[in-house]
Amino acid sequence: MLGQLLIIGYFLSYLFKSDNAWVVVSVLSIMVFAASWIALRTTKASRSSFYLKALCSIALGGGINLLIVTQGVLYIDPWYSPRFLIPLAGMIFAAAMNSVSIAAERIETEMKRNAPYIEARGIALKACLIPIVNSLFAVGLVSLPGMMTGQILSGVSPLIAARYQIMVMCMLFASAGISSACFMTMIRSDLKGEV
Repeated sequence: MLGQLLIIGYFLSYLFKSDNAWVVVSVLSIMVFAASWIALRTTKASRSSFYLKALCSIALGGGINLLIVTQGVLYIDPWYSPRFLIPLAGMIFAAAMNSVSIAAERIETEMKRNAPYIEARGIALKACLIPIVNSLFAVGLVSLPGMMTGQILSGVSPLIAARYQIMVMCMLFASAGISSACFMTMIRSDLKGEV
């Protein structure tokens, strides 16, 4: 952990100094490709057949949210500002990855127990949203999230920090929900023989 964090710290320092949209887009692409591969590690036989669908789902669900947050809420200028885009993309794609991972594992398990596709899909969607829904309920009561705590420690008003945290929680919930719903829709044809 220590080595990884130090390496990423140096790497991010370099990225934040770069003023090149292609470098940022390349980093975002690597993030999406890696997230898609990691998301399917919980599945057994379907990793290769589901990869493209996981990739499209995470890119679509995460990309829509990244666009809305960076251009519709924060108005980042330039649009490719790595100081904002890369950390936000990391949070968004990680939420989408975790959601797709749980959805893939759950639908595979439900289909193996001969549940109809519609029922299996409902169970999978419900299961994949449990972690993010729990964090929505717990935020502020059980835990102060890292972003809010970091802002408060750096001297930002707790009210402003709370507003940013609300934005973060909404973007995480939306990216998890959209990505997992897209994934479930895209894999239906692969499961057709089992429906």
